[in-house]
Amino acid sequence: MRSTARFLNASDAARRLGISPKALRLYEQRGLVAPVRTSAGWRTYGPVELARAGEIAALRALGLSLTQVARVLDGDPLCLDPALAAHQAALEDQARQLALTVIKVRGLRASLGQGQTPATDDIAGVLRPRPATSIAFSLPWPWVGERFELRDIKALTYITGPLGSGKTRLAHAIAAALPDARFLGLERCAQQTPDLSVSLAADPALSIRVNHALAWLIEEGAVASSALLALLALLESDEKGALVIDMIEQDLDEASQEALMTYLRGRGPEARPLVMLTRSRAILDLAAVGRDETIILCPANHSPPSEVMPCPGSPGYEAVATCLASAEVRGRTAGVIAWRPVVA
Repeated sequence: MRSTARFLNASDAARRLGISPKALRLYEQRGLVAPVRTSAGWRTYGPVELARAGEIAALRALGLSLTQVARVLDGDPLCLDPALAAHQAALEDQARQLALTVIKVRGLRASLGQGQTPATDDIAGVLRPRPATSIAFSLPWPWVGERFELRDIKALTYITGPLGSGKTRLAHAIAAALPDARFLGLERCAQQTPDLSVSLAADPALSIRVNHALAWLIEEGAVASSALLALLALLESDEKGALVIDMIEQDLDEASQEALMTYLRGRGPEARPLVMLTRSRAILDLAAVGRDETIILCPANHSPPSEVMPCPGSPGYEAVATCLASAEVRGRTAGVIAWRPVVA
């Protein structure tokens, strides 16, 4: 019998690997890793299981789907080449940016050697070559014009809150403040579906990207639907401005939502920023929120929206957690709106 002293429970194993416990459970569900069960039935992970899960996490970081990961682990390396090629391209882009920054630093030092003081903007440029996008505006109703600032727009921004908290109005205001941003309402699927096939036929490159992304998502467990296709067509388009999406989980089942989030987190650093309204715990998995993600809570009492850290015990964390629900619960409340009575 193996000693449990070297074995970790699921939470500790996930922390050791730098992934979420939910990801670890998904690996198990897909038959990629088999935790050892204690006599009481608890999952534990020893050196062998941790090594296996580490391999899976590394392959996932390259952008491979779980189906592709399974093929690689079974000895079929063919799907590794496009993933490694994409990773190489990203690294080469970073290297080019770094080389340009080195040249700028040399120029600043040369100026100093000639007795010239560099401009502050030039110094800031080499400290942060790609300045963050920040916005600020006065909050619309139901607030009373308080100043709202969102600094350093991340790759993924979540807006959540209870019904009637002003989420959609805040999203509209953010879309108006961000340069070249596009707001997608709940009617997006009905509006886009009739023209979607025409758009894809007119743009073969976009069609290839959408079909590739759809195939990847289906391998992750997603179900093909017009709602998913409409999202992919927008996500894979050549537009550069941010996308602000009202209830991104609309018309997507839970498996599709989870696959979509894996896809979104695997996009490259140049992907367009996304601002997503959500009340789905499959979309906003608090245990999986990364460094390039922001959570904004719209409180029920119409206090100004605030950024919430994804750490238990941090201000607003419990309020965010209570706003999130499963796809089943979301389905029961679909179409429900908050009603404010008129005071005589």
